Amino acid sequence: MTREEVVNIVNDFLVEEIEIERELIKEDAHLKDDLKIDSLDFVDIVVIVEQNFGFKIKAEELKDVATLAQFYDYIYSKVADK
Repeated sequence: MTREEVVNIVNDFLVEEIEIERELIKEDAHLKDDLKIDSLDFVDIVVIVEQNFGFKIKAEELKDVATLAQFYDYIYSKVADK
């Protein structure tokens, strides 16, 4: 899976499942400040990532993930390790 495929899947579920407006989704968007992703949204995202990519997110691995680009990179690195 390419990084671009990861980006497309993540963007689609952010719009469809988390109900974020597509025009807000940019690589440099801050997850909390710009996209308003809260802890309840994050629980949903964890489940969706597991269903779409086949791995579980570990909270400690995301402590330095603040932007959407960093989130894409995190998922891509996990998928690439498989």
